[in-house]
Amino acid sequence: MAAATPPTTPVQSTSPRPTSPPIPTLARGLTPLGTESPVYMSPKRSFVKSSMFGFIPDAHEGKSLSFGGNSVANGRRGSKETGDCSQKTTENNDKGLNGDTTLNEDEVMSVTLTEQADKSDGKEKKCEGIVHEEVRVKAATADILAAEPIPKELDSAQNRILIKGGKIVNDDVISEGDIYIEDGIIKQVGRDLTIPGGTRTIEARGKLIIPGGIDTHTHMQAPFMGSVSVDDFYHGTKAALAGGTTMIMDFVIPLKGESLLEAYDKWRNWADSKVCCDYSLHVVVPNFNPKVRQEMEILTKEKGVNSFKMMMAYKNFLMIRDDEMIQIFDACRELGALGMVHAENEDAIELLANKLLAMGVTGPEGNDQSRPEEVEAEATNRAIVLADTVNCPVYIVHVMSKMAADVIAEKRKQGILCFGEPIAAGLGTDGSHQYNKCWRHAAGHVMRPPLRLDPTTSGYLLDMLASGNLQTTGSDNCTFNADQKAIGKDDFTKIPAGVNGVEDRMSIIWEKGVMTGKLDPCQFVAVTSTNAAKIFNIYPRKGRIAVGSDADVVIWDPNQVRAISAKTHHHACDFNIFEGMSCHGVAHYVISNGRIFVEEGDVKVTQGVGRFVPTPPFSPHVYMKVQEREKVICPKKVEREGYVGSVVDARQLSAAPPLLQHNDSYNQHRASGAQIDDNKSPRAGIRVQNPPGGRSTGLW
Repeated sequence: MAAATPPTTPVQSTSPRPTSPPIPTLARGLTPLGTESPVYMSPKRSFVKSSMFGFIPDAHEGKSLSFGGNSVANGRRGSKETGDCSQKTTENNDKGLNGDTTLNEDEVMSVTLTEQADKSDGKEKKCEGIVHEEVRVKAATADILAAEPIPKELDSAQNRILIKGGKIVNDDVISEGDIYIEDGIIKQVGRDLTIPGGTRTIEARGKLIIPGGIDTHTHMQAPFMGSVSVDDFYHGTKAALAGGTTMIMDFVIPLKGESLLEAYDKWRNWADSKVCCDYSLHVVVPNFNPKVRQEMEILTKEKGVNSFKMMMAYKNFLMIRDDEMIQIFDACRELGALGMVHAENEDAIELLANKLLAMGVTGPEGNDQSRPEEVEAEATNRAIVLADTVNCPVYIVHVMSKMAADVIAEKRKQGILCFGEPIAAGLGTDGSHQYNKCWRHAAGHVMRPPLRLDPTTSGYLLDMLASGNLQTTGSDNCTFNADQKAIGKDDFTKIPAGVNGVEDRMSIIWEKGVMTGKLDPCQFVAVTSTNAAKIFNIYPRKGRIAVGSDADVVIWDPNQVRAISAKTHHHACDFNIFEGMSCHGVAHYVISNGRIFVEEGDVKVTQGVGRFVPTPPFSPHVYMKVQEREKVICPKKVEREGYVGSVVDARQLSAAPPLLQHNDSYNQHRASGAQIDDNKSPRAGIRVQNPPGGRSTGLW
């Protein structure tokens, strides 16, 4: 593909980043379990040691506040400073932003679709939901050209926005008022605000003003199953912003033999120069030993990671056994981190998959048949039991079935500290697509655990969200093009597992949840943003419209309808599992860190302006409960006098037991064959009139 003329290189602002206040989450000076929570972190730097937040008075009043005394030294919290991670090197540049617009095989944009099974009578089949080669190349070029330099007024310390007239929706209250934003922070909330000159005003009358969404589960440009997901950190976060999500939480997945710290640094280098919105990281732990325990501690205390994921699936790659899993849970508990689990019984799956392949079932339908609900539910139960054994909070990712959701609900009723995360795919569609006659359409819906065949599953999971038995929502966004999925064209176990969802998650939940009466707007905010912020210890910096919070704000049009299509989405992939679905609820304006990235539906983003957001350990929403449980379940020793009797020599017990000796009369009787009634005369014959089994009539 010929290289296009590169767009202008983004201009780096020379003005210092403005200082900003700490945000309240836990009473000042309180450090759970004697551990200080690190605060803010720039790339390749350590935390400033301090308590995370301090309370800001008048947070809900229409007052201008002075933040001078509470500012963080050396720049905006979480901001990028000049350093290895923030430099846009040739190796990690997004296409076209520093002169290179060639789409090569190592980049995420794949434009060649598999020819096999696509030709019929000399004509290419068009599968629903797939964007073919010409459309995708044009979309890729448009994405490159759309990555414009940061406008001067957006990068200025004097960036001011006033949002007027909308209904402000938090997880616990709906109110009417205006919002004033300055320097990427919400400075005033209320009526009759005192606003300085030069402020841009956005009219939000008739619309909702909600916190930006937090997607708890993404896999951007992730090497996986012999391929790399095509949504990189630029395209993935662009799609997120288009749908109203202002922060993603991605997963670091170490390769075989790679340390956790090496993998973490690699993910930071990939992401920092490309992200359009804020992000944080979970880390997958594929094995456990003293070195891994040490690296987990470094990641928690110095690198801003408070969650570690264990895979009960993907044998010989990432799967971890129970004996190691319980040790990781124990380490998480000690470090104030959250244990996360992909729950499936891989041994059962392997057996079922091999049987299906032997029977000739090689297509995507085998993905559903080899992974029934029972294997998800069993693993979910086992993971929660192991975590509870060491009093570690556990978070079950991508809950896909009724049975798994029931396990979580039952364990929560028992007082066990566990959380569940359904995803956009499971809430918006079902597994029947895996049986579609078009192989590419069916393979496009392959993920693990699979979409369930039962069409009522999505409604059931939404009911669980409404009742509080499930708490957050992610997308598990891990996209592959048709030619990548074709790796498994002859064996469903080799199809790269993953679907889209980061762009459509919030609209899907609004349509399926709010528009059906299952969720109210406050619950919608809770499951798309606030609960995640609380669980991962970034609340109320994220997940709330309040004075002092980050200016991650979405003006949500609850009445606008949009049709989802691969031809119009902002992903780099050629397929959308929600193809043709019409959804109420559209992000009319999206503001991230005080910058407007979506304006009346028009998406204009800039790569590299997002920040890494550290997630400190010992989240009070989680670990204040753990502290109290420690007091209740603390082991108790009973004081008693020592045993003074004899003790059997254990060595004697290991010898063979003696043979049983019988008396002589017994042995003679056994040898002669004599019976006890031999001296009695035989009885006279008796004629029996009843048939065998007795009569069936008569009195009893």
